Amino acid sequence: MHKTIAQLAMAGTMAMLVAPALGHEVGAWAGASAAPAERSEVAVAEFEGKAYVIGDYNGATDLLIYDMASDHWSVGAPFPYPVHHTAAAAYKGIVYVFGGYINGWEASSNVWAYIPDKDIWEPRASIPTPRGAAAAAVVDGKIHVISGSSTGRGNTRAHEVYDPLDDSWTAAAPVPTARDHLSVVAVDGKLVVVGGRVDGDPGRNLDVNQIYDPVTDSWSEGAPLPTPRSGAAAAALDGEVYVMGGESNTKVFNEVEAYGLSANSWTEHAPLPTARHGFGAGTFEGKIYTMTGSPVVGGGKSGVVEVYTPGAE
Repeated sequence: MHKTIAQLAMAGTMAMLVAPALGHEVGAWAGASAAPAERSEVAVAEFEGKAYVIGDYNGATDLLIYDMASDHWSVGAPFPYPVHHTAAAAYKGIVYVFGGYINGWEASSNVWAYIPDKDIWEPRASIPTPRGAAAAAVVDGKIHVISGSSTGRGNTRAHEVYDPLDDSWTAAAPVPTARDHLSVVAVDGKLVVVGGRVDGDPGRNLDVNQIYDPVTDSWSEGAPLPTPRSGAAAAALDGEVYVMGGESNTKVFNEVEAYGLSANSWTEHAPLPTARHGFGAGTFEGKIYTMTGSPVVGGGKSGVVEVYTPGAE
């Protein structure tokens, strides 16, 4: 079962990191207990108040588990092999991990399921299109895995849907704009697919924002992301999609921008205290928890955890 990690008690880690009020920027950030290991280029899946941090650019395999309610970390069974730039989503108490890069930059078709009650990993039906740097989200009991890159870093428009109940795959309408290092978030029964880069090049970041309706199996265009970027973390809270951090070929971003699907518009929020990319986020009781990631362009890693409260001053 999980190996408990003692909470870090350093004052700096727990200090409040309140962003300055800058007119239209709203909300406040605070520090939380650092992860027990530094990571980047991870996938994060969350359910029932826990966030599961999978993969690592530098080859670490331990599963990091963060209890957002108690601000406490533990470690689960290691992933079966080193993987980075993988995609993950949770459904009915199981964490599913799709593809990613293995053996350097080889795009994988492997799918694994983590069973928390047993602390084990089990294989599942392979994804039809091998890829890394894709993104995944759950709508109506199905997990949608969208775009990403094949071996060699070329993008794919693949949009494939996994049914956890019968361990099977079906094809859905391809994403209009192929990309990698993108964000995919489920909100109001639809998927918001935002940002990313072309063929693995952070110098070719995108502001594209495309909306998928699973009822009609069709795509529409949304208002573009104000700050084009890739490798961002994203999460849905109170009907809005928050896009946080990311990188280009010259800088790491701290921007936080939220998209309202019904209004088709973006608002600016208080920036990340620690600019990062290759990290993930989860939500719990009205707050957004951001975990790990690299504070420098390209490689790098951290154990940073920062928590956002949208309505705080």
